[in-house]
Amino acid sequence: MSYPPLTQSYMSSNSDNSAKRVPPPAAPLPQSERGAGLVPDEQVAHSRAMALAVVKAAAENRGQEIVLLDLTGQTALFDFFVIASGSSRRQLTAMSSEIDRVLKTDFKERRMSVAGYEASRWIVLDYGSLVVHLFDEETREFYDLESLWADGRQVDISEIVAAASAQMAKLTE
Repeated sequence: MSYPPLTQSYMSSNSDNSAKRVPPPAAPLPQSERGAGLVPDEQVAHSRAMALAVVKAAAENRGQEIVLLDLTGQTALFDFFVIASGSSRRQLTAMSSEIDRVLKTDFKERRMSVAGYEASRWIVLDYGSLVVHLFDEETREFYDLESLWADGRQVDISEIVAAASAQMAKLTE
């Protein structure tokens, strides 16, 4: 199976109608040049609370290999990534719906955008300071976001996942 490229190949036309490649954006600025500390601590705390709620919702919907990455020191675009896998399209859409419900109900947050919902191989939910990536197993392995964002700090979510798994086990008994 072939996959689309991770990022679009940007092309621009010159006067003779031939296309030339425009180089990708530059690497992120070092922490000292990026204006670190411009995001208020309250916003980071709110984003973290949202991310932990997303982890719980994904775990309660049988999400697999859930990872929470703290990217506050890597980019000013967002604070956290939640990455999770599902075993079917139905499961991925159920996780997506539950995450939306939890963030809307508990945090009064609405999704800014969604991508990939129709194909349900990689669903991206953008909440501004938090971006949620829901993958099927094959697509997650192919794109390997954890390696791309390896400079991010992985947050320990083992207790949340274990509690949600235990709760789900009780419900199925």
